[in-house]
Amino acid sequence: MRAEFVEWMQGLEPGWVTATPGLGRPAQLTALGNGVVPQQAAHALHLLNPSHVRCPRGSAQ
Repeated sequence: MRAEFVEWMQGLEPGWVTATPGLGRPAQLTALGNGVVPQQAAHALHLLNPSHVRCPRGSAQ
């Protein structure tokens, strides 16, 4: 499998990993395999920190 394809499938900018100087194909695939997909991370953060409705009694106005 081409590292460029994996990079694309993860939604990364072209060359994010594959244009790193001195990083061969096996190391690129390892880095991509150990990475976090940005869209997945953003969704996880949203789930962990949703917008909460404020309690009217708890607000100091």
